[in-house]
Amino acid sequence: MSGRWSRRGQYNDAMSNDKSVWQPRYIITPALARRLMEIEAARAVVEQSPLPPPVEAELRQRVRIRATHYSTRIEGNRLTFEEAARVIEQGGATVRGRERDVREVRNYWNALLRVEEWAAQKKPLTEDLIRRLHALVEYGQRASTTPYRDGQNVIRDSVSGGIVYLPPEAADVPALMTGLVNWVNWTEQENLPVPIVAGLAHYQFVAIHPYYDGNGRTARLLATFLLHRGGYGLHGFFSLEEYHARDLDAYYKALAVHPHHNYYEGHAEADLTPWLDYFLGLLSDVFTAARDEALHLIQNPVTPEPDFIRRLDQRARLVLGLFSRQEEITTSQIAEALGLSARMARLLCQGWVQAGWLEMTDPSRRKRAYRLSAEYRQYIGKLSAMPEKHQL
Repeated sequence: MSGRWSRRGQYNDAMSNDKSVWQPRYIITPALARRLMEIEAARAVVEQSPLPPPVEAELRQRVRIRATHYSTRIEGNRLTFEEAARVIEQGGATVRGRERDVREVRNYWNALLRVEEWAAQKKPLTEDLIRRLHALVEYGQRASTTPYRDGQNVIRDSVSGGIVYLPPEAADVPALMTGLVNWVNWTEQENLPVPIVAGLAHYQFVAIHPYYDGNGRTARLLATFLLHRGGYGLHGFFSLEEYHARDLDAYYKALAVHPHHNYYEGHAEADLTPWLDYFLGLLSDVFTAARDEALHLIQNPVTPEPDFIRRLDQRARLVLGLFSRQEEITTSQIAEALGLSARMARLLCQGWVQAGWLEMTDPSRRKRAYRLSAEYRQYIGKLSAMPEKHQL
């Protein structure tokens, strides 16, 4: 597909005639351009500010837990933050009378890890990937890809029961989803800024509402996937979900880009500039907070990094961070953390064993596991737990 995107969010004639591609309307205002620059500036600082591996791993873990808790909380999950953290960190943990909430938290956590894995692998956005993502969110790891809804759904006010939003008819959902995916893929050819793509994809997924349930959670994970895959993952140091949850009224108001509740009565052609103003403003705030925290940790390190740590490349540093919570890790855990195949992870581990910083714990075991060599174990042991006041 050829075509250029203008400052006013308009396609050329060739693009405007292609009905298989969604054509959002928006204007890149001076305020949006300023937000994009703020996001880029914060991103550059974080990318160029490596933290000690255990510190990085601890921060990433905390942010993932908060993202999971707040995204499910937006949809009515009743677990407290402490309960959600226990469910995530203790595999068999449960909360009596909250079994469904526990499943939602576990499902979202696993979906978030998969999103990060797909992004690291640079998976293309397809409808099949979206169906797989929704299946993870709604039904868990073993679920098959979920088909789009086959009937009408309605979003109602929880108090009055009045209609808040009437999504498009089920018969129109497949074409609308194809249009969304085609548009995202087209923007990659046109180098549209990734934050704009993520924000608009989030909006349109919610507007289509392709499933009976799980649309909000899936939309937020879709935006996270596009940000991470496009180089805006920020090492996993941000949680948009938490910021949405802090002011739900602002979140819902921003999504309501048209006063009429019916999709066909103005939503499809609405100006999405106000939604982008909200989304990019939020992203700028989140990235700026992550930048400030990274700078603080660099200026006030837990302990200076020795030369043998500084010599590790990025992949090795990520794996080293895994040992902040456990004494040994498996090849599959390393593959998942790096977004690699099991075979590539084994090859990397062989090299690291030869380099002397990893040791195989028991070669006879079917699943290979590794621990740190003595020097590196000593370094990890010297690092105290992250102070609780550090909250990205």
